[in-house]
Amino acid sequence: MRTRRILIPLSLAALPALALAGCSSSAGDDAPAADQAFHIVTSTTVYADIAQQIAGGAANVEAVIDSASVDPHDYEATARDGLTVKDADLAIMNGGGYDHFMEDLLGSADVAHVMSVVEYSDAYPGEEGDDHEHEHEGEEGHEHEDEDGHDHIEGFNEHVWYDPHTIEHFTETLRDELVELIPDSKEQIEEGAQSVLDQVAEVEAKLDAIAADHAGDTAFFTEPVGAYFAEAAGLTDVTTEGFAEAVEHGEDVAPATLNSAIKSIEGGDVTVLVANAQTGGSETERLIQAAEGADVPVIEFTETIPDGSDFFAWMNGNADALADALS
Repeated sequence: MRTRRILIPLSLAALPALALAGCSSSAGDDAPAADQAFHIVTSTTVYADIAQQIAGGAANVEAVIDSASVDPHDYEATARDGLTVKDADLAIMNGGGYDHFMEDLLGSADVAHVMSVVEYSDAYPGEEGDDHEHEHEGEEGHEHEDEDGHDHIEGFNEHVWYDPHTIEHFTETLRDELVELIPDSKEQIEEGAQSVLDQVAEVEAKLDAIAADHAGDTAFFTEPVGAYFAEAAGLTDVTTEGFAEAVEHGEDVAPATLNSAIKSIEGGDVTVLVANAQTGGSETERLIQAAEGADVPVIEFTETIPDGSDFFAWMNGNADALADALS
């Protein structure tokens, strides 16, 4: 069963405290009055921070989940959350079964504009190339229902905020959407979006450097969190089939699968073990112990922005932690 483990990677703990503008409905001194501002509501601080960086003072941005101690997989929306989403001019969710609570909230709210970020991933089922102007409502198939009754797309990793290309596509689309909806703030929005795209490029440069220095290195994931990130860094995923899926869906890992995973680590097939710092269980702990015993470095990625940080400080910290582990 899923248990909570609130651990922050060392490289992130050492970061200076940064104000997370996206968590709040206030955008600073340049923000318009709250009752007049364009209102964006996101499922987590991940997208709140990015949206606030793009919109700046042109919008008030609020996240339903605004704490790193909350697991979006298990979050149950409150009546207050319903009122927050109901008042949104634009709602942004991850989609793909990740933030099911947002799907529930939007089901009873009349929000005119909704963005689902998984749709900007090239890995999203049915997507080809870079054409990200599409509709997915009513799409059937490819779903898996976990023990809590939440639908996930079979074979698709919904943790798309760890994919720089997805964030790039999302930023471009959000920029265009906001320019259309808040035309008087066009220049500010375009400047904010360019700043975000520049920061994405900086993260990609770090990952490219890791790929150049560590060709042939491998990663084992206790959950799919960070898999896109490691792939962008050129690492080969050698996770034992069925392990990460079972942990993610809150299911017991089959004994044969666990034994195979431990042998893979102890046998030298794994360069780095990547664990989810916010969730885990006895099987995950067994793998971490095996990795420590075999001198395989272990790094932990979180699903949400650590309190006091921001999206790009977090991603740069993850890249630094990965580079340090591989070195």
